[in-house]
Amino acid sequence: MRRIIATGFALTLAALLSAPATADMGDHGDHGDRGDHGKDKHHDREPRLMLAFRSMYGVDGPFIGDANAIRGIPGDEAPWEIARSVKGFLSTDGHLVISVRGLVFKNDPLVPPDLVGKNDETAFRGAVSCLTEDPANPTMNVISDGSPADADGNSFIDARLTLPNPCVAPIVFVLAGSEDKWFSVTGFESAGN
Repeated sequence: MRRIIATGFALTLAALLSAPATADMGDHGDHGDRGDHGKDKHHDREPRLMLAFRSMYGVDGPFIGDANAIRGIPGDEAPWEIARSVKGFLSTDGHLVISVRGLVFKNDPLVPPDLVGKNDETAFRGAVSCLTEDPANPTMNVISDGSPADADGNSFIDARLTLPNPCVAPIVFVLAGSEDKWFSVTGFESAGN
């Protein structure tokens, strides 16, 4: 089953990466229905890859708890790590895919010994945080429904989200299934640190 999910993820990501991202900028021929700025209106409706990632950062250090929430989303009260991998993509139509392998409690004094290397949530959720042009609401966070997660910290999130327009500087999180606290976020930490 895991191999089928991983293969489906790889095929979906490969299809998105191979799709043309923009029209040929050097071609000035007739392209049909265009608006005032020369954009192809039909092309604007086609989903495009906005973000692909093969790295996430598990909540740790100053990001634990409420003190240094990222765009209004606090970190969990205990540190987490990615024992294997977390990878995924986000497209302009709000398709969010995250393959989570080994998102578990870190070996740390804040974690009870019986929880080290384990996940105690039955579901993980994906979240996308965007900056917008709305001065009254400059940050918008959109959260998926829960996807089953096992004790080894494995889950597969495949969600369709309604993103704000525009969605600027998107950040992707993996959240707890039971509360709005993040366990991992797009980013990285070198092994030496």
